[in-house]
Amino acid sequence: MRTLLIVNPNATSTTRATRDLLAHALESRTQLTVAQTERRGHAAELAQWAADERMDLIVVHGGDGTVNETINGFLPLPGRQQREWLPRLGIIPGGSANVFARSLGIEQDPVTAANQLIDLLADDADRRIGLGVAESPDAPEDDRWFTFSAGVGLDADVCEAIDAKRANGKAATPARYLRATVKQFFRQQRRDPQVRLDIPGHEEVTDVHYAFVTNTSPWTYLDNTPVRTNPGTSFESGLGVFAMRTMGVVPTLLIAQQLLASNGNPKGHKLFREDDVPAVRIEAAEPIGLQIDGDFIGRRNMVNFTAVPDILDVVAPKP
Repeated sequence: MRTLLIVNPNATSTTRATRDLLAHALESRTQLTVAQTERRGHAAELAQWAADERMDLIVVHGGDGTVNETINGFLPLPGRQQREWLPRLGIIPGGSANVFARSLGIEQDPVTAANQLIDLLADDADRRIGLGVAESPDAPEDDRWFTFSAGVGLDADVCEAIDAKRANGKAATPARYLRATVKQFFRQQRRDPQVRLDIPGHEEVTDVHYAFVTNTSPWTYLDNTPVRTNPGTSFESGLGVFAMRTMGVVPTLLIAQQLLASNGNPKGHKLFREDDVPAVRIEAAEPIGLQIDGDFIGRRNMVNFTAVPDILDVVAPKP
């Protein structure tokens, strides 16, 4: 088995010692090539090379952003020229949140995850999952896959703030995410709702302040507590849509309490929620922030989100 190990040396929990240990473990079972990312977008270039070389497996040791880059590097978007050969994907968590890996049941400790990966490879255990696509006529060059979530409004602005902190050398900790969320919430509280949603088979949803589009549940974590906006959404279903039509403190706190409950099934008069939709178009009166898999992408007037089932082979436990 020919394998490329992509390592992001700048990810939160990656170290040289861990990288060497992982490489040694994978070398015992595969024909291994190791490559470190050197800049933004490098993981996509490496993944494209691995697919061109018809390698069997790409293993990513990094955070959600590196995983997203990798997938977008080797997996063509719908409507684009398709590949005759696609490698499988393995993940060894190395970031701060590792949401995609957690949602797939992959162990969080890198060494334990490496042993898990080797056991799964020995058992030829693959999981075929669906992904989401985010496409915008405002910036078609930024069209891309997302693995677990996308968001417009509040969530995107939080990601933008965290990206700025990272650029200044500060880690993306749960406490920093929480502070940024509270700050952005009160900053946006007095703004008029400017977002509307179009979903096949539904009436238009208007007066939305912010919205999440998810591909699994949970799609994020508050430290080790899962956040479930759309508990009926999975990698084997359509997309989840969660849209808030209020910025009131009391209704927001009531919804937040439901999101963090172990059996959470959020409902509210000012909440629109659907857990299994094939597509959703989100439009905004003014350009609004967009995040994909935790990375701030920019500001858009319109984004089309589409579910694409059974598109990616991942080495992960069965659900």
